Amino acid sequence: MNLKAIKNKIFNGKNPKFIYYIRAYVMTHIPRALLRPALSKLDSIIEQRADRDYIIDRVNYYCKNSSYPEVDPKKWAEASVNVGNQPMTRQKVYYNDAMEYARHFDPSYRWCLISGDVNYTPTLPSIVKSRPIGGDNHNAVLLKLDKVRHFIFTNDKMPWRNKTDRAIFRGKIAGKEQRLEFMRRWFDNPRIDAGVIDKDMKEWTKPKLTISEHRPYRYIMSIEGNDVASNLKWVMSSNSIAVMSRPLFETWFMEGRLIPNYHYIEVKPDFSDLLERMDYYSAHPEEAEAIIKHAHEYVDQFRNSRRERLISLLVLKKYFMGVGQIK
Repeated sequence: MNLKAIKNKIFNGKNPKFIYYIRAYVMTHIPRALLRPALSKLDSIIEQRADRDYIIDRVNYYCKNSSYPEVDPKKWAEASVNVGNQPMTRQKVYYNDAMEYARHFDPSYRWCLISGDVNYTPTLPSIVKSRPIGGDNHNAVLLKLDKVRHFIFTNDKMPWRNKTDRAIFRGKIAGKEQRLEFMRRWFDNPRIDAGVIDKDMKEWTKPKLTISEHRPYRYIMSIEGNDVASNLKWVMSSNSIAVMSRPLFETWFMEGRLIPNYHYIEVKPDFSDLLERMDYYSAHPEEAEAIIKHAHEYVDQFRNSRRERLISLLVLKKYFMGVGQIK
């Protein structure tokens, strides 16, 4: 590994994982007896907050049902586990992030925790990182999972007008049809810096870039893969504009509430109008800067760590009440 590769790996703009794991270790080893009093005061804390209605709205967005009467008791007993006996997930971040809040509750409560990229609605009420937008998705209860990878924000000081008038994409594309479509259409275009980091697709391979190396571009592609586009959060916190088709999946970031051409630039699913959309906003910079302003406002609601914690606990409380664990 050369010096630049080492530097990029360390200073890539992403959340340092060693800090995440230190914090996760501490949070998952706090005695439960110290956590339960905070839970008992939860309702009174929420009632006293000026943003109570906002908090309740988000809780109801993540956990849509107050009860699940259609759940088959036998199937629930077979699939669910006690919170206190939750096994480690294949990717440890899902276990760490879920248990940070679940440990506030009685360890005998039962739940279904599904780790990984979930692009379907579970047959039983389950805690997930992602779910399809719209439709009958009430069994998919969103929690802020894999946050070390997904919840990254960046401090971008370069004005949009000073950036290069091009779009950029980097990412893995194997098995991700929409990303494949994008590469087939735009790889050779001089206005698009398109490249993949899959080692076995040498004809499209380009060097992996850090977040800071993306920021000089006016337009950054956010293309869904297995579920959501993981770069969307930091792109919307930058002074570049996220470009994407209307999302099909959502996470704690509530991608389903994003407004096309208000929070991001919308393109067709086949990306055929990409240059047209770029040309329009390059010719109307005040509209582009309005999108950036709205994107920043949207991102700001996730920066209040205390409020994020309260919402997370309320989501789990509503879930446990819905599946009959809290009487």
